[in-house]
Amino acid sequence: MNFTFVFTRAFLFSLMGAIGFIWISIWIGDQRIANFDQSIISKVQGAESDTLTAIMKFFSFIGSGVMVSVLAIIMLVVLAQLQYRRELYFFAGILIGSTILNSVLKLSFQRVRPTIYRIIEENGYSFPSGHSMAAFTFYGIIIFLLWKHIPKAYWRVILILVGSVMILGIGISRIYLGVHFPSDIVGGYLASGTWLAVSIGLYQYVLDRRNRKLKS
Repeated sequence: MNFTFVFTRAFLFSLMGAIGFIWISIWIGDQRIANFDQSIISKVQGAESDTLTAIMKFFSFIGSGVMVSVLAIIMLVVLAQLQYRRELYFFAGILIGSTILNSVLKLSFQRVRPTIYRIIEENGYSFPSGHSMAAFTFYGIIIFLLWKHIPKAYWRVILILVGSVMILGIGISRIYLGVHFPSDIVGGYLASGTWLAVSIGLYQYVLDRRNRKLKS
């Protein structure tokens, strides 16, 4: 793969994600963001029902640290069994890096969680959402790693749809359950998107250099 193309694409995606995250992080204390958050919260929580609450709790559980860790271990075992060592290390590094990044960002901003109406209780800071970062990183990297092994277009579409439903479902569930502002969710997606773009760009660059050395 052409290095210039890989670098340019990764740079553009990471730049857009970083700019978006910085913009939101600057405005999280502004009344306009507060109005945006409140309008979304009102719409999402206004649809409350017993059935929807059960669904949202399920999505929230799937995006929890425990469940993501279990799914990650399963994925690591599969990669190990297939002897995809390079992908295994990359997958583990991406998830660990995302977890560290989320902790650093939460401690940096120290945003207090919503207190108006909570269906469940959560501790810790609010921005950016750990669930949304974990979901975006986990399903994003799975889509990337599986993409080249799925030749048929309709299976690729299904892969993207499943990943998108999980990412969006987990994010919306945190708003519905009253433990995150919508801007926390968007911030989490942007932070993870930036992290993924940079990491994938570097990964592809390393692979490209290695392949060129093998051919020379």
